[in-house]
Amino acid sequence: MNEFELIAKLSPTLATNDQVVRGAGDDCAVLDLGMKDQLILFKTDAVVEDIHFTKDIPAEKVGRKALARVLSDIAAAAGKPSSCLVTVGLPKNFDPDYVFSFYKGLNALAREHEISVSGGETTRTTGPIFVSIALVGTVPRNRVITRAGAKIGDAIFVSGELGDSISGKHLDFEPRLKEAQWLAENFSVHAMMDLSDGIAGDLRHILNASSVGADLFSESIPITRSAKLKAKFESSAKPPLLAALTDGEDYELIFTLSPKDAVAVLDGWKANFPKTKLSCIGKIVSQPGLRLRDKLGIRELPKHGYAHFEKS
Repeated sequence: MNEFELIAKLSPTLATNDQVVRGAGDDCAVLDLGMKDQLILFKTDAVVEDIHFTKDIPAEKVGRKALARVLSDIAAAAGKPSSCLVTVGLPKNFDPDYVFSFYKGLNALAREHEISVSGGETTRTTGPIFVSIALVGTVPRNRVITRAGAKIGDAIFVSGELGDSISGKHLDFEPRLKEAQWLAENFSVHAMMDLSDGIAGDLRHILNASSVGADLFSESIPITRSAKLKAKFESSAKPPLLAALTDGEDYELIFTLSPKDAVAVLDGWKANFPKTKLSCIGKIVSQPGLRLRDKLGIRELPKHGYAHFEKS
């Protein structure tokens, strides 16, 4: 049983109450705590040594990544982050300087986004170092975006460029908070999420939640220069398009909206975020599944993307 199969089995069994607007199965939990104009966003995420980072990566970068991952999920709901709690699991003979450097990187990103690091927990682990961050944010009641609203005929957009994040982007990416808030303020975005496990895996979450399918246009998929260079000079590297579709940890936004807004969103994005690419990569269709259109025709995409506990 992989990560997503486990979640699917557990989700229907979870205790809940009438404050939960959107629970398990989205980028963030959405809670109604009675605030007049705001809903609460609540998210937790973990990074684990030898899974999300290795011993040779500077601790400051690990701290930054740990918080940036959770910020990316708040961005997926078009929210504004507020306060976090940090749980750190350390071995018995841990290096204090490593921990101080970790928090230096985490705190720098928190200050950049005016987030309070309000406490947390430290515990001993007999295994690798791990960090879990719980983050609270807010979103206007009429602007929260989930995975479940994609409509037949919608255009599909993705920010940035994709593939080969392992070359450095997975440590240095910028959570698309401002971009997502701008989208929600100016357009009727039907569905949105962040890309942590690759388009070929993550887009299916939107499709399943919205009960639709999608066709992607191969020539429109934005591919990083590093993925192209790696394929050119390393015989074992993935083809660039496959890397863009299946590599994880890009942390870009993928969203859908009406095709009548396509030109306006592209023009507005270019004016407001000129350093970040925005690409229309496909459309939402009624036929279930995820397909790729290219010069050879149209074919079903296999279920790629990273999943914890997946059998090798």
